[in-house]
Amino acid sequence: MAREAERGTDSPLPRSADVAQLAGVSRKTVSRVLNNEPYVSDEARRRVLDAAEALGYRLNHAARALASGRTRSIGVVALGTAGYGTASLLVHIEQAVRDAGYALRVVNTPDGGPESIAGALESLLEQGVDGVIVSEPFVKGEVSVRVNVPVLFIGAPPAPAFTASRTLSVSVGAHELARAATEHLLDLGHATVHHLSGPRRWYATTDRIEGWRAALAARGAHEPPLLNGDWSAASGYAAGRALASDRTVTAVFAAGDEMAIGLIHALREAGRRVPEDISVVGFDGNPVFAYVSPPLTTARQPFEAAAAEGIRLLVHAIEQPDSEPAPASDPPVELVVRGSTAPPPSLRG
Repeated sequence: MAREAERGTDSPLPRSADVAQLAGVSRKTVSRVLNNEPYVSDEARRRVLDAAEALGYRLNHAARALASGRTRSIGVVALGTAGYGTASLLVHIEQAVRDAGYALRVVNTPDGGPESIAGALESLLEQGVDGVIVSEPFVKGEVSVRVNVPVLFIGAPPAPAFTASRTLSVSVGAHELARAATEHLLDLGHATVHHLSGPRRWYATTDRIEGWRAALAARGAHEPPLLNGDWSAASGYAAGRALASDRTVTAVFAAGDEMAIGLIHALREAGRRVPEDISVVGFDGNPVFAYVSPPLTTARQPFEAAAAEGIRLLVHAIEQPDSEPAPASDPPVELVVRGSTAPPPSLRG
């Protein structure tokens, strides 16, 4: 900016009027920019933000809460785990909530069961949140609770026996990603694809199984028996030991990257080469597994896009409850092809 602002330690805190004066705009324009409202030119928005930064101006959220009856906070119910998928989604939720001008309040559940989720929701409602996000990857069973604010489900449909002023949902595209992973292996020439699933009570597991089955059915490929894991590398290792002796197995789609790594380790211990003998695809897109041997082919979940889209819908429901937002866009489908997949031995001579 052409103008600079200086403020000594004894100066009063800057006001919106000070921002308006420095930016050369009206106080109404400052309000619109800082509340992320439309109908402001890009140039005016830039000047206001630059002026606010130069003055060290911060919105008085407490005053706004008193005036509006809202706390400008959003609560999230999350599974208490440091797993890559759950943690990555939570990071992007926090960023999207902050970008929307809200504070985030998080309650973790120990097991993701209906009673734990109901208790977490009650805790958030007692804190007066304006909306709630349920990013639990599994909610099977009734969650008997009444919620008087909008609720957003990410990656799962609204839970049964769940009463809210409004329920919203966004997909992470797990079905489409699982189908793309399976199709990649079929496109390489594998006659069929085995699937190592996650725990059966997770919605995430169901979506991936259905995507795998759809891809096999569309190609007329035989559907092998399911292998069940629990997302851990140890469960992948156990599945790999079970598969290693079956010389007809040439391709495996694992529902999680960590399970895929455990699977590969067991196969290689048994003398089965990856990808020369068996191709393996993971799921999540953990960037760490680009640096294992072989680098893991994986279906990358669109955590950032899902969080941004979900928060857009939730904030609209909070701030404009009588109008419908623009429809949610389809999540991107991205398969990251690396060194763990190749054509089957029969096609390589």
